[in-house]
Amino acid sequence: MAWKQTGQLSLADSLINGHKAIEELDDLHNLIDWQRIEHHLRHVHSSERGESAFHPVIMFKVLLLQKLYGLSDPAMEKQLARDLLFRRFVGLSLNDNVPDHSTIWRYHKHLGELGLMQTLFDEIDNQLTEQHIIIKTGSVSIIDASIVEAKNKRPKKGKHTENTQDQEAAYISKKDSTGKVKTTYGFKMHINCDEDGFVKKVVTTPANVHDSQCLTDLIIGNESAVYADKAYKSQAHDNYLADANISNQIHDRAWRNSPLTEQQITTNKHKSQTRNTVERVFGHFKLHYDMSKARHLGLMQFHTSTLLASMAHNLKTALGIVRRYGVI
Repeated sequence: MAWKQTGQLSLADSLINGHKAIEELDDLHNLIDWQRIEHHLRHVHSSERGESAFHPVIMFKVLLLQKLYGLSDPAMEKQLARDLLFRRFVGLSLNDNVPDHSTIWRYHKHLGELGLMQTLFDEIDNQLTEQHIIIKTGSVSIIDASIVEAKNKRPKKGKHTENTQDQEAAYISKKDSTGKVKTTYGFKMHINCDEDGFVKKVVTTPANVHDSQCLTDLIIGNESAVYADKAYKSQAHDNYLADANISNQIHDRAWRNSPLTEQQITTNKHKSQTRNTVERVFGHFKLHYDMSKARHLGLMQFHTSTLLASMAHNLKTALGIVRRYGVI
């Protein structure tokens, strides 16, 4: 399957007047060396046999835009068909066809099956670090988890009487801010971010996996401190951080017959000022990047979506820093 020839400017393209509305994603596009992205995708749809496919970098840009704007697959197809801004970012001329919604869905699944999402996340992270936008030396790790509802959460009979409920998700009951117990069927995204809000590492699990079970998997190893809420507090984690020479900023918790002291309460409040950064990240994920409910079935697809949201978030955060301070 060869790649389609796209992006060649036509007469129609030359007649378009430049406007800042069409160019507003240029700065975001210029943050990344896309040839390095292509290097990781060079074997995707590279066979000489079969129908020509869209270039893998174009499709990867489509998935990033989809997360940046929180669009479904059909909505993304429509937006590509009618929006000059989107065409400019992904590299499609006015003469080029756009990938339909099923092609976008299949490419999302294909990247997950090939195990390329972590590689692409690391590549973007490395490029932003090389530009001194992400500062890793001496950074802290802020760790937390958030529940995401599954695409198919209720057991129903499908066309052939099979159960259509997502079999890889799980139930979890948790009290909300009002004290009411809420039961959700879905997944958890466990995230490590730094004090600037850049996502450093992602782990995804069924919703019934306790937050604390993923702490050591989320730690990078070179952080100066780890912040997390009281759900992560344990003697085992205290020992792990001490052995790794990482400052332990996990919230203290009360135990039976051992309530928190006034000093511990005050210390927890100070820790929360830093730890709250991860709550803002989850807020962005769910409000802007379409991560309040899974759009695909299965843990692998959910992990792919979470990594795409993380890449989109890191690029948007990086652009904000560059525009505010310039590249250091």
